[in-house]
Amino acid sequence: MNVRDLIPWSRGSSQLPSSYRDDDMDPFLSLHRNVNRLFDEVFRGFAPPSLLGGTSPFNGSWPHVEIEENDNEIRLIAEVPGVDPDNIEVLLEDGVLTLRGESKSETEDKDRRFSERYYGRFERRLSLGRQIDEDKVAASFKSGLLAVTLPKTEKARANVKRITIDNTK
Repeated sequence: MNVRDLIPWSRGSSQLPSSYRDDDMDPFLSLHRNVNRLFDEVFRGFAPPSLLGGTSPFNGSWPHVEIEENDNEIRLIAEVPGVDPDNIEVLLEDGVLTLRGESKSETEDKDRRFSERYYGRFERRLSLGRQIDEDKVAASFKSGLLAVTLPKTEKARANVKRITIDNTK
């Protein structure tokens, strides 16, 4: 016997009976829909919804990072909008660059009688190898962008080998 044989509307008809089509009439369908909506809201980004329509600057994810490399240096740009530069920490240890920070946001509207606060931490680790000249690393912050310049050591620059591409088919 199949489980579908136990459901009366599955025998020959793909539609629910008319008495079960309205969610208000069937408490189980209403419950199912509300539980699905709850899970959708919880997993939407792990960020608390804002009364003003916004969420945290990172929407529950790591800061976006762009990495450029040339023969002389590695340059990293991280997007950290709304974060105070004093709340960002940049560490370099054994060829691993760590970006760590905390985002704080407070909104208050006395006319509407509400206040909203958001606090969140982020941390991102990037393995760069041991080819970085740690004494010459520099970081700057402007308009929500953190730029970290990591110069390569002389040994790392000398080990760069250009490989020609054979274009014959």
